[in-house]
Amino acid sequence: MLAAVMRGAGDLAVEEVPTPEPGPGEVLVRVGANTICGTDLRILRGEKTSGVELPVILGHETAGHVVAAGPGVDGYAEGVPVAMAPVIPCLRCFACRHDLENICEDGRIMGYAPDGGMAQYMLVPADAVAAGCLFVAREDLPSEQLALAEPLAAVVAGQRWSRVEPDDVVLVLGAGPIGLLHLQLARHSGARAVVVSEPSAGRRAAAEQLGASVAVEPGEVAAAVEDHSGGVGADAAIVCIGVPGLVGEAIHLVRPGGRVNAFAGFPAGSVAEIDPNAVHYRQVVLTGSANSRRRDYETALRLIEGGHIDTAAMVTHRFGLPDVLDALGKVGADDAIKVAVLP
Repeated sequence: MLAAVMRGAGDLAVEEVPTPEPGPGEVLVRVGANTICGTDLRILRGEKTSGVELPVILGHETAGHVVAAGPGVDGYAEGVPVAMAPVIPCLRCFACRHDLENICEDGRIMGYAPDGGMAQYMLVPADAVAAGCLFVAREDLPSEQLALAEPLAAVVAGQRWSRVEPDDVVLVLGAGPIGLLHLQLARHSGARAVVVSEPSAGRRAAAEQLGASVAVEPGEVAAAVEDHSGGVGADAAIVCIGVPGLVGEAIHLVRPGGRVNAFAGFPAGSVAEIDPNAVHYRQVVLTGSANSRRRDYETALRLIEGGHIDTAAMVTHRFGLPDVLDALGKVGADDAIKVAVLP
């Protein structure tokens, strides 16, 4: 089979590798689509190394169809559409025992290790199958939309910490793919206004098409929040771009008792200056969020299947597996939201 194999920082090539055969407890999936995440780029550049075992086939936003199930596996008949929650929790550590499996101390992530979805076939390990990480999906949706259950699951987890509620005014900082999913989920949760801050004109336009009350340049965000909140401040602010200074800015843009979620991944060694008195006297709640739990993934998948989140509009560019380097290069372009590799 063809696969995008990473052997070192900046070293990625499409190669012919042996097609896996499922052993006991394992499932072999024919990959229909793998959408690309900014984390894939960080891994490829060598900026993110924790949990990564080289060589590795990249890709953790994956959906496809079952090819074969190994001995002892039930519920995954040949041809069944499936989507993969990539975090494989150990189910034993402190985090797993306290409903924090998304930050499992001993967990593994598909596309870090074991191999992920930028290949014609993906082998789902026995521990992932046993843990219920492989979800049977609706047959009539394309794999590229189902693959977006992974980033949406992380957004579901992030808004659990942000506690977005009906009638809230929500501020989303950054209108990349994650920000656009946060926008849509906030609307689905009943937010009366969603203000989006984004420097790219193309992405501001995408935000408005997907339901933003207003999408503004960063220099205009304070006035927009004041206008939509009656001068009180946003109920919740979600930092969706890895700029450390935005955390401190968000603290001053929420109301007394407001919530700020540092959702984005930030460069290693980043330091953000915040005003502790703004947190103290105004009782601002500051949280972080990383990855997602299996039940977050299930929620995300059902939201997509129910048509509550517009994933069709999110996929703007598609590439074949031989053109994976071009696909990776397209990520982050002004005219791109989600880029899909279709093996």
